[in-house]
Amino acid sequence: MPENHDIKDIALADEGLARILWADRDMPVLASIRERFERERPLEGVRIGACMHVTTETANLMRALTASGAQVALCASNPLSTQDDTAAALVRDFGISVFAIAGEDADTYNRHIEAVIATDPQIIMDDGADLDTALHTRFTDKLAGVVGGTEETTTGVVRLMSMAAEGTLAYPVFNINDANTKHCFDNHYGTGQSTLDGIIRATNRLMCGRTIVISGYGYCGSGLALRAKGMGMRVIVCEVDPLKALEAHMEGYEVMPAAEAARFADVWVTVTGNCKVVDAPAFENMKDGAIICNSGHFDSEINLVWLEEHAVKKEELKPLVEEYTLADGRTVIVLAQGRLVNLSCAEGHPASVMDMSFANQALAAEYLYLHAGELENKVYDVPATIDDGVARVKLETLGIAIDTLTEEQIAYMSSWNFETL
Repeated sequence: MPENHDIKDIALADEGLARILWADRDMPVLASIRERFERERPLEGVRIGACMHVTTETANLMRALTASGAQVALCASNPLSTQDDTAAALVRDFGISVFAIAGEDADTYNRHIEAVIATDPQIIMDDGADLDTALHTRFTDKLAGVVGGTEETTTGVVRLMSMAAEGTLAYPVFNINDANTKHCFDNHYGTGQSTLDGIIRATNRLMCGRTIVISGYGYCGSGLALRAKGMGMRVIVCEVDPLKALEAHMEGYEVMPAAEAARFADVWVTVTGNCKVVDAPAFENMKDGAIICNSGHFDSEINLVWLEEHAVKKEELKPLVEEYTLADGRTVIVLAQGRLVNLSCAEGHPASVMDMSFANQALAAEYLYLHAGELENKVYDVPATIDDGVARVKLETLGIAIDTLTEEQIAYMSSWNFETL
């Protein structure tokens, strides 16, 4: 057991271990990588600093990294997403230095990030770029020791791309979020299911027959719309991108501005990665009793400051369910304090989709360490060989076989002069 850690209660480890191993049953791709890592030890002695959601799925990624020979320190990327039993098992059973407590305040959250940085990490594994940002602002003396990093989510990629454009990014980073086996499955199918799971667990409301407003129609929003429609909900989409708005319309959803959609919303979910997506114009028109929540990374999408300033009463109806009463008597119900509802009120994405996301993380970390000297300080896509390889292994674990091109077909697809074939 590592001496340096900060968790809620080590006595929770038995329950955490059982849940980690349960998730592992549905993560065969990552398990195969872990088995190879145990044989080859490609990251022997490498220090990895991770800032991620401390869940059972993340735990299995940490197990794979430890199997590679790496020394791993982990902190939470969201104060409400930590599973305390998982954190305890990671410390007790897998020797990982974990700094994460569910519900930790902002000071503790930052202190835990600093604790990971104090381990002098050579590879940064981030989910939202909080660890990267801290290194580039408050701990610049540590940057020289960093080989590179990986980034899990859209919000973090946006921040890192901005740093790269400004020339301030101090090491290469792999964009895990945009790997096909990540965003096509994790974002679309994972977010679609886990967001509704969080809303239902928090409220126990019947979804069919109600109207859901979804702000953002990217991979996450489209997956959520698909699942909500399947549950019998009326779906309204709010977008700023004309192509995405048109796509939503063509899929049969209503599309309208937020201020107008507010009149109909029984449930409102933001999945944009931006700030003040639900703002004053929406609140002023909002239907009485509307439930609003966020499934984007940060708690900036819902303007809670406006609600706090204009509410005459605020009441916690149950854990992570808060009701704001406005001056005219209308009520607005906010879930999970505007933080990730699928991780705060439920357990996040199912293990089977995180299997592919975290397989990309593990293989990208290996590639990064082996090829760091060849890379510039910019944000890279995950190599296609890794992305395609993850998909092929996933198919194998599902018992699915696919065709392969013949030499004649390859030549046909590669030529412009068919007469020579």
